[in-house]
Amino acid sequence: MIDKDYSDYLVLYKVFEKSNKTYGYRRISYALLRDEGIVMNHKKVSRIMKKYGLVVKHTQLSHQSKTSRQLHDTTIVENHLKRKFNFPKRNQAWVTDITYLIFGNQRRYLSTILDLHTRKVVSYKIGLINSNELVYDTLHDALNKEKEVYGCILHSDQGYQYTSKHYQVICQSHGIITSMSRKGNPLDNAVIESFHSLLKKETLYNNQFTSIYDYVQSVIHWLDFYNSDRIHLSQTKSRHVFI
Repeated sequence: MIDKDYSDYLVLYKVFEKSNKTYGYRRISYALLRDEGIVMNHKKVSRIMKKYGLVVKHTQLSHQSKTSRQLHDTTIVENHLKRKFNFPKRNQAWVTDITYLIFGNQRRYLSTILDLHTRKVVSYKIGLINSNELVYDTLHDALNKEKEVYGCILHSDQGYQYTSKHYQVICQSHGIITSMSRKGNPLDNAVIESFHSLLKKETLYNNQFTSIYDYVQSVIHWLDFYNSDRIHLSQTKSRHVFI
């Protein structure tokens, strides 16, 4: 079951981020009414901010050391997968990561979520910058497509997007269990590492592009082919391959 405060939190979060994390509950309540026409009692705003850990930046600077601020904004969780990459049903476990798409001196960033049962792409986003929003958008897209996700394990590395409070809130509010690789252990997320390697092998290394746009379009076409037509080696019942 989705946390009933979650939708209100998302509205508050946008205002909070827009203020560069300087608005307290009273200013957020006023901004919601002024800018969005949304009436939300300041006591409710205060409660939701406390519940989800939205702390005003200048308060942190006044009362917390740099180390404690970093700990407040960072969540490291244990590795629930433990290199177990085969699951009997959809939406029991997902893996996610970001990879570079480099052409010449230009680059784009591909954020992907894979299902460990089907080995298919649940969602992906391609962005100009490697940002929190790229990861959040990928996760929201997956949640819009897949409704039965309560109890699903979502495994990632310890990148700053995945350790962010907002990412953890999105997952927890949908009943998703976050899991992380140990530092310096890429094999803990071997499936998606293998997937991104395969993507580059079958797109960039097999074609001659004239622009980053052409390369990105090739990646998009390949992702569609991968999900709809490509024969996955896991379908051959081999236990020695990831993709």
